[in-house]
Amino acid sequence: MEKEEFSDQMLIFGRHPVVDAIESGKPIDKVWVQIGTHGPFEKDLRRICKQHNVPLQMVPKERINREARGNHQGVLAWMAAVKYQQLEEVLPMLFEQGKTPLLLLLDGITDVRNLGAIARSAEICGAHAIIVSQKNSARLNDEALKTSAGALHHIPICREKSVQAALKYLKDSGVLILSSEIPAEKKLHEMNLSRPMAFLIGSEGRGVSREASEQADIRFQIPQVGQTESYNVSVASGIMLYEAMQQRLGNSKPT
Repeated sequence: MEKEEFSDQMLIFGRHPVVDAIESGKPIDKVWVQIGTHGPFEKDLRRICKQHNVPLQMVPKERINREARGNHQGVLAWMAAVKYQQLEEVLPMLFEQGKTPLLLLLDGITDVRNLGAIARSAEICGAHAIIVSQKNSARLNDEALKTSAGALHHIPICREKSVQAALKYLKDSGVLILSSEIPAEKKLHEMNLSRPMAFLIGSEGRGVSREASEQADIRFQIPQVGQTESYNVSVASGIMLYEAMQQRLGNSKPT
């Protein structure tokens, strides 16, 4: 398992400080609670985390001890570098503003540098939001922000309960789901990317999950002629976004 590294400034520990941070609307990536914690506090914390869409994980005391430098009372939280937003608020606003949504749905991107690089390309190419799930997603920490060259401050990051829940909401809202997969019959430049759409981006290792792939409206491939297996996920995302931008600017048309 890859070791997560966070600065001390991103740590909040202690029962009251963690609860206060969540309820005050601070951007929280996740909360750790010591295994064996029970009673009214544990129930209230679960309720508050659920209400504010914050992932909560039960972990051994030793893991918390390694991170916290003080009396943590069995509770530890990490702040995110930017505030998460809700897809149910962002998407309707885009339609109300007369925009044609261009979104990215990340299915299991866990490397913070890839997240930052994807966000940088997304913001430059005019994407309107990036969607991540509560589980199996890279954290919005300082390294992700640095790699994005500040782009994470300028593009909404929507954290949803799961990829499947996000896919259902997008499809019900009339957003086309496009999945990059090998092999696929259609090629990127052959598709109309000027419609309301979301690129489904798979993880660094396994690509798009089978469950998510089954929900895609269109599967396509990015042309390649070399012998290397595939593009890096952040590079592939940049290629997709650039083609979408070119079409939306009227500089290219699908054949």
